[in-house]
Amino acid sequence: MSGVRHGAAVIVALLLVVIGGSVGSAPASAMTPRVELPIAATVLPTPAPSVAPSATAIVPGSVNRTSMHLRATYDVRVRLGIAARTLNGRATIRVQNRSGAGIDRLELNTVMPRLGGMRLSTTTVDGATVTPTVSDQTILVPLGGVLPNDATAVVVVRFRATLRSSIAGSSWLFTRANGISSLYRWIPWVSRRTPFDRPNHGDPFVTPVSPSVRVTYLTDVPVVIAATGWRTSISADGLTQVFTAANVRDITTSISRYRTTSATVGDNVVRVYYRPGAPAAALLTAAKNALVKLEARLGPYPYTVLKIVQSAGGYGMEGPGVAWIPTGVGSSNLTYLVTHEVAHQWFYGLVGNDQAREPFADEAMTDFVARYVLGMRRASRCSTAPLDRSIYRYGSTCYYEQVYIQGGNLIDNARRKMGSTAFWGAVRGYIADHRWGLSHTRTLLGALDDATSLNLGSWWGSRFPSLY
Repeated sequence: MSGVRHGAAVIVALLLVVIGGSVGSAPASAMTPRVELPIAATVLPTPAPSVAPSATAIVPGSVNRTSMHLRATYDVRVRLGIAARTLNGRATIRVQNRSGAGIDRLELNTVMPRLGGMRLSTTTVDGATVTPTVSDQTILVPLGGVLPNDATAVVVVRFRATLRSSIAGSSWLFTRANGISSLYRWIPWVSRRTPFDRPNHGDPFVTPVSPSVRVTYLTDVPVVIAATGWRTSISADGLTQVFTAANVRDITTSISRYRTTSATVGDNVVRVYYRPGAPAAALLTAAKNALVKLEARLGPYPYTVLKIVQSAGGYGMEGPGVAWIPTGVGSSNLTYLVTHEVAHQWFYGLVGNDQAREPFADEAMTDFVARYVLGMRRASRCSTAPLDRSIYRYGSTCYYEQVYIQGGNLIDNARRKMGSTAFWGAVRGYIADHRWGLSHTRTLLGALDDATSLNLGSWWGSRFPSLY
C-alpha cells in the first residue's frame, strides 16, 4: 500500500494480450471487450474441479490444527449486480495438505464479512455439508475430520455480499463508488486468523500463493473488468467473462466502463485502465519507467502484463499483476505512487510475507527501492521507533513515516555500508531463494548480513529488539 490517500478512480494493470490487434492505445470506448490471452506460452495447472469427488481422504478425529502450508487452487463463479452492488458467488477450493501433519479446519480470509455483510449458504467438504463459522475477516471451515498430510479435499463455499457505496474508512477495499466497483481480498483464500481493524492504513492480510485460479464473472450489463490474470473467454453478449491466473496471492478486481491505453516494455505489456478525466498518459509513462528501473535492480517482472487501474478511491494498492491508483493523485506524487505500487510486485507479490505482523518485510523494502530508483530519499518526520512491530502497534500518524521512511532509510544505509554491488546481489539472491514463498523480516535482514563481512546485525539490532 502506498500510504497516501486520494479520491476514487485511476488505474491498475493486469495480465493480458488482445487477439487480433497490436499493443498500443485502445479505442476511447472499450465497451466491447476482446478476448485476452497470455503473452507467453504459459501452461496453467488444471483448475479446481467444480464438482467434489465421490470419495474422501478425510479420516475421523480432530487435531485442532490448520496450516497455510497447503497447495490450494481456486475455481470461483460470481454473479454481480452492478448498479445494485450485489455479489453472489461460489468458491471451489481444492486443497492438498503439505504441512507435514494432519489438519481439521481451513481458515479462509476475505474482507466480505467486515465490509460486505457476507452471508454464507451451503458449505461442503468432499460433498458433505459442514457448518462454517465467521470470526472477524476469517471463515473457519471444519473439515469434518482430519485431512492427513499429502491428502486432498475439495471445499465449496457459497456466499453473498453487498458492495459498499462510499470510500470512507476501509470501505474503498470493497465498494462501488465513482462509477467503479472495486473488490480487494474478496475471494475466500487460505490464510490464518488475522484482525482486520488496525489504527492505520496497514494491510491486515497474509496469503500464500496459489498455482492456479479461475474466476468466472457474470454481470447484468456489459463492463470492462480489470482483474488479476488473463481473460480467456467472453460471451457474445459480453455478460460472462472468464479470467485465469497462475502464481498469485489473491485476485484483485475492478469493474467499470473503462477506457484503456497500453505500451510494450521489453517482453511485458503495461496497460492502463482509466475513466474520463484521469491522467492516463502520465500514469502510463510512470508505469513504463518504473518497470524498466525496477527490473534493472530486482530482476524480471514476475508476470507478463502489468495493469495500472483507476480504483474507486482510498489509497494506492497492490495486487498480483495489478496496481490500484485512486483518482485525485497530484502530479507531484503520481510518479512516486505508481513506482511504489509496481515495486510491490516483487515484495508481496513474488516474495510474500505476513503483511499484518511483519510490515517491514514488504513496505520498507518496497518504499526503499521505489525512492532509490527515483532519487527521492528523505528524512522521517516522526520520532525513531522499532521496526519489528505489527501494524496493530503503530499509530495512524507515524505508521508511514516509521515503517516506510525509517525502514527504507535503514535499508539504504545498509546498501551504503555494504556497497551497491554486494547489496543488489544480495537482494536478487533473496528474491530467488524465496520466490513464490512467504518470507520474514529476519530472513531479509539475514540475507543482507550474509552478503558482507560487516556485522550489520550489531548495527541495526536496536531497531529490531525482538529479533536481535
